[in-house]
Amino acid sequence: MPKIIEFPICNFSIFFETYEMNIQDAFHKTVHEAPGGCEAIAVRLGMSAQILRNKANPNNMSNRVLLEDADQVMGITGDMRVLHALAANHSHVCVKVDPAAPVSDLGLLDLVVKVMTSNGDVGAEVSAALMDGRIDAAEIEKVREAVYRSNQAMHQLLDRLEQIAGK
Repeated sequence: MPKIIEFPICNFSIFFETYEMNIQDAFHKTVHEAPGGCEAIAVRLGMSAQILRNKANPNNMSNRVLLEDADQVMGITGDMRVLHALAANHSHVCVKVDPAAPVSDLGLLDLVVKVMTSNGDVGAEVSAALMDGRIDAAEIEKVREAVYRSNQAMHQLLDRLEQIAGK
């Protein structure tokens, strides 16, 4: 059930519909959108494709996803949607740490540009959403994704600065 949040602006109000990210849906998409789909992942996990389909099915209550399942599927697919959904549900952001990345002026500049670009993406999504004076669930999801990417970029920049300071 969505929450409706009203923001009065000037002479009209904008309504935001917010939905929490669903980790079960993230797992379902990860399993079914991976190359080879459910069958290919099931083989690598050493389980039957039907059991994995049941675990990925948000409507199935008999076979449930275990943390180990999610961890293994993320490792196999490289798809971190479940991790991001878990983090977002608890007001956190996941940042990929690349310890092999060079700590250089050019690398730092690249991260600053990434932060600036991602902030522009947030503004563009908010602007597009405000066009009709009402924000729907699809628009808020686009803004949420842009904000998440912006937060990731800022945390990567902070991580890089901390690496430089530790030198």
